[in-house]
Amino acid sequence: MSYSELNWDYPEPHVITLTAASEEADGYGHINNSVYLKWLDQCVWSHCDAVAMGPALCRQLNRGFAALRHEIDYIAAAYPGDRVAVANWVTLNDGRLRAERRFQIIRLDDEQTLLRARSFYVCTDLTSGRPVRMPAQFKTGFEVPRPVAQALAEAQAR
Repeated sequence: MSYSELNWDYPEPHVITLTAASEEADGYGHINNSVYLKWLDQCVWSHCDAVAMGPALCRQLNRGFAALRHEIDYIAAAYPGDRVAVANWVTLNDGRLRAERRFQIIRLDDEQTLLRARSFYVCTDLTSGRPVRMPAQFKTGFEVPRPVAQALAEAQAR
């Protein structure tokens, strides 16, 4: 199965695949809620590397994105051994301070969406931790792809 065949919320996702581990399960036997946030973070770092905006460049620029807020909707549980596809999209970049990503996790065996989330970020000076204008590289490296912008506009128009 190709990842493009999955029922993604938006076009052109950046996708990583993971297998839920038994040590990630909680007392109820399903994957603990905190693990999902870890998976989202892994997907973000993978995307940063894919667009040549990894940690080394950010340290060189002394700029990075700090998370301000996460909104997570847990739809269904994952269990140890489940193979999941974790996707993210840059859905907002104001070119100044703020950016947003949206996420979706799909279990590969039955193609069920397990989670949807939004994360909001602010560009920061890595030394001081204070908000600062994003460098030009962040404006282009983390731009909202045209097909994603179009899908967002169509969804908002409904």
